[in-house]
Amino acid sequence: MTFNRRQFLAAGTAMAGTGLMPRIGRAAEPIKLGSILDTSGIFDAYGKPMDRAMRLAVADLNDGGGLLDRPIEIRAYDTQSDMALYAQYAQQLTRQDQVDVVHGGILSASREAIRQTMRRSNTLYFYNVMYEGGVCDRNIFINGVTPAQQVEVLIPHAMKQSGKKVYVLAADYNYGQIMARWINKFVRDNGGEVVATDFFPLDVADFGSTIAKIQSAAPDLVVAPLVGGAHLSFFRQWAASGMKDRIPLASTTLGVGNEHKVLTAEEGDGIMVAYNYSQEIESPENDGFKAKWEAAGGNAGEINEFAISTYAGVMTWAEAVRQAGTAAHDPVVEALESGLSVDGPSGKITVDPQTHHAIADVRLMEIRDQKMQVLETLPQRQPMDTQAVCDLGANPGDNTQYEIDI
Repeated sequence: MTFNRRQFLAAGTAMAGTGLMPRIGRAAEPIKLGSILDTSGIFDAYGKPMDRAMRLAVADLNDGGGLLDRPIEIRAYDTQSDMALYAQYAQQLTRQDQVDVVHGGILSASREAIRQTMRRSNTLYFYNVMYEGGVCDRNIFINGVTPAQQVEVLIPHAMKQSGKKVYVLAADYNYGQIMARWINKFVRDNGGEVVATDFFPLDVADFGSTIAKIQSAAPDLVVAPLVGGAHLSFFRQWAASGMKDRIPLASTTLGVGNEHKVLTAEEGDGIMVAYNYSQEIESPENDGFKAKWEAAGGNAGEINEFAISTYAGVMTWAEAVRQAGTAAHDPVVEALESGLSVDGPSGKITVDPQTHHAIADVRLMEIRDQKMQVLETLPQRQPMDTQAVCDLGANPGDNTQYEIDI
């Protein structure tokens, strides 16, 4: 069963909170949705739009009568970008709040800080962020793209525009380290060579010596899976050095938090990316979503990839509750594993029963005038990297983040 385009467009204008239609019984026991996000701190550029998208989705559902004639109640916590608070709030949501589902986590480390708590308490968990792939756990559903969906598309396109010698700059944590290996693989697969790979802690903001190293190495292309506000300095310093017009840039992260809108056009123009969503998608669903976002008090210019995947994650869970006829954990998981899909601003999102990852459209894009201009759409790409190591149908008790053999 699909939450289809007609149903999406028919959804009423959302309220900023969790308003209820009159037909929801006031005495009805609420369905509790938990959220753990960085709505302050160094990653709030990602967390704030995700939080707004979650609240918009819940308001849409409540305005439509809730789920199973029950209102949805939000229990949300701000981690302030403090990893220790993820574990603390995970315990709070499962033990004290006793929520029915949790949507949360941004960095891979934050996901792993709460995933086992969700599993032990049998609390359904949605992670709505693109990541490095490999998580295999029947209790989690992952709504962001993986390297086989994104990088396998971006690298050959970028190499075709530039050349075969590639220099990689990556964030020095789980995502960046694994993503660098995927980039290396797809560069080799396309007849190229990674001449160097440099890793940077998340608080590094001075890239002067790195830019000098790149100049000496003289690559044809720089690929930068950098993360966070400090790393945004690289793109500014790269443009200021005069290198932007000499060596093309691609990134697996720039723009997912609308960083391209913080850069000037002179700093960002020409950078190549590939994601599920762009504000520039021309569709009634995207236009309708942006209008609802603004009606709820937001600015459509702040909508990003993570916000859209969060909205889709809540709507995917809601459709599974409808199909199951209950918010109880096991029937909802079984409904999700039926191959359920929803339509929304980024197109169709389908649950892959084998891995619990999303099957989604991926768009090749280029940053121009602070916009991500869509060059080509590749429909319904499978999470083939995680499919190679994870089969929850055959091994429902699996609880592993695999390091996929690259």
